[in-house]
Amino acid sequence: MQERPLLIIDEGTTSTRAILYSVAGEILGISRRDITQYYPSEGRVEHDAAEIWDKTLACARDMVAQAGGGDRIGAIGITNQRETVVAWDRKTGTPLTRAIVWQDRRTAERCRELRDAGHEPMIQERTGLLVDPYFSATKMAWILEHEPLARELGDRLAFGTVESWLVWNLTGGLHITDASNASRTMLMPIAGNDWDDELLKLHGVARSSLPEIVDMAGQFGSTRADLLGAAIPICGLAGDQQAATIGQNCRAPGDVKVTLGTGAFVLANAGFKPPRSTHRLLGTVLTQLQGERVYALEGSIFVAGSLVKWLRDEMHMVGSAAETESLATSVPDNGGVCILPALSGLGAPHWRANVRGVIAGLSHATGRAHIVRAALEAMAHQMHDLKQAYEGDGCAWRTLRLDGGMSANNWVAQDLADVLDLPVERPRDVETTALGAAMLASVGCGYDASLQQAGRMRPEVSYFAPRMEEERRAARLELWHELLTSQLAQCAA
Repeated sequence: MQERPLLIIDEGTTSTRAILYSVAGEILGISRRDITQYYPSEGRVEHDAAEIWDKTLACARDMVAQAGGGDRIGAIGITNQRETVVAWDRKTGTPLTRAIVWQDRRTAERCRELRDAGHEPMIQERTGLLVDPYFSATKMAWILEHEPLARELGDRLAFGTVESWLVWNLTGGLHITDASNASRTMLMPIAGNDWDDELLKLHGVARSSLPEIVDMAGQFGSTRADLLGAAIPICGLAGDQQAATIGQNCRAPGDVKVTLGTGAFVLANAGFKPPRSTHRLLGTVLTQLQGERVYALEGSIFVAGSLVKWLRDEMHMVGSAAETESLATSVPDNGGVCILPALSGLGAPHWRANVRGVIAGLSHATGRAHIVRAALEAMAHQMHDLKQAYEGDGCAWRTLRLDGGMSANNWVAQDLADVLDLPVERPRDVETTALGAAMLASVGCGYDASLQQAGRMRPEVSYFAPRMEEERRAARLELWHELLTSQLAQCAA
């Protein structure tokens, strides 16, 4: 048993992957498939839930074959894009509509109505979350309002975030969600263990449609033997940002990481007491093991790597994401260009769904490299605003642990250290999301007795020390805040 590797499913926003880990934390193999992005109209982002399942299963089968068969796998761990909602028929297993992705803003008006009606203070106090289209509850309400079959199915209707959808398919009908994902729905009290009746009523969601809330490590059932050649136990579940925080060994209060993926997500360990933010940050479940919780204070930036993807796929300014590093270093500065990257509105600490992206400061001297550099600089600018919000909530950052695909860019890592005036750590393997799920699965199947023990799997790190002059840092931030302030004022007018 101790020799069998762990199979980790990492279902993200733009791709789904299966990764085979040794019990020592070494990656033995990776299989990846892209997920189709659907943008049916402004503000809407969708995925095909059936495609997610089919491609996830194909990736898992690739890794099972590499391992020599399903009976050679010790356990499965799953980590997933959070807040994305899937609705399906329990009897047929058929999705009712495309999955509504976390980036989707179609429920902005409904969220405004909830705020205008005075519900946000109660929701924040109870769930740790602000009222925003980002979270799952208003997505479920939208499906119930606009998809007649969802209302007609009654007890056959199943709602779930992506890990629920995958577990249901892997096991042949087990409907569960882990506490980290449940805490992102706006339907679970942050200090509670079950769905909240008042919140369910507010959003019109039936308890019968929702999964059972479980721990993040344990024996959650096994896969159907016909899918992967054996009944493999599922032993770890976590939303992607919680998984990355676990993979970064953020076990002590104040430990903080940022994952630079499609968006950028900062989580700081907040200890055993649910955090209460006065600076529009989020309280969320970091871990739940054997019913005991550790909480996190979270700040979510909606656009990070997706801005680079936009430059590549829509504007054709770069041929690959890796090209941005050489372009950024090819010019001495941004040439006066500043970008507000609000392609999906602004997340923390501003939470303005109606703000749109802006490129300012263009001149005849502006070149492609200046725009690309300004796009990368926007990451540090947004992070600076978050750092101030955390300080206001009494959670000052001492160092920043960096991971995610965009963190492989050395220029970005150094710019974060410079603008934040903080040392930055980056592990040799930046795929800490999958690693965190592997740690949970290792605990859940008994390879490790605790997450502290599973922390042995974290690889060595590189360090980036701040070296920017204060005057230059201040000038950068002044340009950013002028643009930000003007756009916030324009949208409020």
